[in-house]
Amino acid sequence: MKKSKKLLWLLLSALFVLVLAACNGDGGSATDSDTQGDSGTNTGSNTDSNAREVVIGGLWDLTGGTSDVGAPFAEGAEAYVEYANSKGIEGLNIKLIGKDYGYVIPEAQKLYQEHRDKAGAQAIIGFGTGDTEALRQQVAADEFPFVSGSLSENLNDTKESPYNFLVAASYSDQGRALLKWIKENHEGGEPTVALLYNDTAFGRSPVEDMKAYAKEIGVKVVDEQVIDVKATEAQSQLLNMKKKDPDYAIIQQTWAATSTILRDAKTLGIDTQFMGLNWTTGEGLFDNVDAATAEGYMGVLINSMPGDEVPGMAEIEEYLTGKGKKDEDINQKFVQGWVTAKIMVEAIKKAAELYPDGDIKGAQIREGMESLTDLDLGGVAANVSFSANNHAGTKEIRIGVVKDGKWEAITDYISFED
Repeated sequence: MKKSKKLLWLLLSALFVLVLAACNGDGGSATDSDTQGDSGTNTGSNTDSNAREVVIGGLWDLTGGTSDVGAPFAEGAEAYVEYANSKGIEGLNIKLIGKDYGYVIPEAQKLYQEHRDKAGAQAIIGFGTGDTEALRQQVAADEFPFVSGSLSENLNDTKESPYNFLVAASYSDQGRALLKWIKENHEGGEPTVALLYNDTAFGRSPVEDMKAYAKEIGVKVVDEQVIDVKATEAQSQLLNMKKKDPDYAIIQQTWAATSTILRDAKTLGIDTQFMGLNWTTGEGLFDNVDAATAEGYMGVLINSMPGDEVPGMAEIEEYLTGKGKKDEDINQKFVQGWVTAKIMVEAIKKAAELYPDGDIKGAQIREGMESLTDLDLGGVAANVSFSANNHAGTKEIRIGVVKDGKWEAITDYISFED
């Protein structure tokens, strides 16, 4: 009897082990390196086990004040790293671990430390101006190359910010390009301009540079209005602006506040020509304001729109097709995130060429970035070049206009220096 009970117990134990194995599949783990973590995403790819691994930390605004543009930017950056790994990067396995900091600077600093101390990151893709500027001394001390959605000209000082790189024209250069266009195309005396921006490091970034350049070229800034980045009403500020009757108003906001400004301007019957820097442009503008209200609005296009017939769009469309998606499923800020990540990956690849043996560290990635010359981005963005003395990749932008409910470029890539 005792032997029978012992045999039965052994049989049940064996059956339990078999059932457990079946539930787990053929030995797979539920927490491999390609799954989503507890507070972020990991776009790593388990490719060649002998490949050198480089981890990029991502700081995203998925839920904060600029998440209307921050979320698609993050999606595009993660998509590019996934795409690059799927195509194979010889001798390299690049991982991008993205975490949401909600546009809160202390949270960005905390997550940066997690990337550095826990994930083993050697480079960072950030997003906001305030957090990018707050971290610049830390990334310099840690020797972590840092590219960002922020295009603040303050980051283009290789002494103050030796590990920061601008992958597109700075906000100041964008504003200068618009002011030059105004000067060259305005009819009827000295053009007058108002500046509309939010009270954040992002909003304020280009203001003084634009005022100085306007004075230099003979454009008169007659008014400034501060409008919250999450504003749902701006009539009081626009009524104040209307008293100065500017010919043009240049906006430094994201889609949401820009939509509010255009909607309220139409309600108030203001006939000023509104223009904006890069985060005001793109299809997301139409999510909050009808196309008729946006008609004629002008802005800076640092990236192509999805579906534009340029060579660089082919890889994006290949990625989308593999996901069962189309151009309509992404927007221009996805393209901006894609390009930002691509430039970082190209720097890592260059570092791998310069240092074929051993781990790839941040200082080597910085050298790789400074070795990029006239990097061809296939028309989805202006080509970029960096050097030890210049971390601003380009000063070129295109100017676009909303026509019949769509964005249309009215210039090639140009610079205020042209």
